[in-house]
Formats: sequence, C-alpha cells, structure tokens
Amino acid sequence: MFTGIIQAIGEVADLQQRGGDVRLRVLTGKLDLSDVELGDSIAVNGVCLTAVDLPGDGFVADVSRETLSLTSLGQLGSGSKVNLEKALTLATRLGGHLVSGHVDGLGKVVERHDDARSVRFSIEAPTELARYIAHKGSITVDGTSLTVNAVDGCRFELNIVPHTLQETIMGGYGVGSKVNLEVDLVARYLERLLLGDKAAEPGAGSIDMDLLARTGFLKG
Repeated sequence: MFTGIIQAIGEVADLQQRGGDVRLRVLTGKLDLSDVELGDSIAVNGVCLTAVDLPGDGFVADVSRETLSLTSLGQLGSGSKVNLEKALTLATRLGGHLVSGHVDGLGKVVERHDDARSVRFSIEAPTELARYIAHKGSITVDGTSLTVNAVDGCRFELNIVPHTLQETIMGGYGVGSKVNLEVDLVARYLERLLLGDKAAEPGAGSIDMDLLARTGFLKG
C-alpha cells in the first residue's frame, strides 16, 4: 500500500527485453533506500513493482506483459522521469489517501492551462472508470494522490499547485500525455457491496438502475 505522496522523481536508466517482458532499472535520486530490502515494493508512476536488485544508486524490477499492456510503463525509455514512492509503514503519515499501486486504466491529458501559479489539467478517463470518479473525491494520477475539482462525463479536472508541479512529473505533462489512473478503493468496494449476493454470480460486475431500484436507492 501507498499514500500517493511522491517522495522523489527518479530516472529510467535501462530497460531490457527479457522473453516478452521487461527488466527495468531506475535511478532513485534523493529517495532514501537505506531501509529498502530485496522484495520490497516501490511504486513507479503509480505501479507497484518489486525490487529484485539494489545496485546502490537505485533498484531493478521486472515488469510483466500484463503490466506493460495496462499501464504507461511500456512507453518509458532511457532517461524518462518517473514518480517514486516507497510502500507505507505503520509509522507513515497518511497525507494523501490509501493507494494500492494497481492501475485501473490509462487516462489522457486533453487540456492544460495556467491558473495564477497553479496549472489546471483536464484528463479523459476510460469509460468504464467514469462512475468511480466524483467531484471532490480522490484519484491517483501516475502515483500522485489528487483531489478531483470537476467532472464532466469521462473527463475530470485537476488543479495542481506549484509544489506538486515541482516535486512530481506533472510539470512535464502536455496535451496527449498518457497517465496511469487508480480510482478510490472505497468506491470499488462499495460497488461490490451493493451487489450483495449477486456479486457471486457469473457476469455480475457493475451497478445498474434495476439494482439501485431493488436496493432502495431509487424511489418509484
């Protein structure tokens, strides 16, 4: 688990193709690795990866074909900047929100404009994720815990302050940038709870108007 508070900006040093998947080496910069051991988790642009080697200036992780297909990690190259966060401990301040490091889908930046010293981004999410994104709710973008300022269909808006622009890779986003999205865990569990016993039935996966009516959320 993670908090969505980015601890450092790292840099991809190398990507090696290995039998269809990739071995990734990341230079971690100011990230303190003194308490990291082999097998520990580190989030790279919001993707939970396992450290399989610790060469001293960073870490090495294997990235599966599934992860490459579902996230933006497959688009990285040598020199790419990445957001980094070590897994939380019981002593960690929960300054963001609970983040699993399991990306739900890829979003796309569709608009960027300055707003005083902040920058406003409009991001388009996959259709199947839209129902989990709420005004003033939490969302994780490339591992960064953020508050949704507005929602319009599949698009949501973010207001990013100067500190976040400086301490994450968001300052480098432009129109067309692909970003990893993880929706709020509570929203996902709530959906399954509302399904009740139907959650065990094959094909049960989402809430529809009939379910809301039967469970008393809609009045006739």
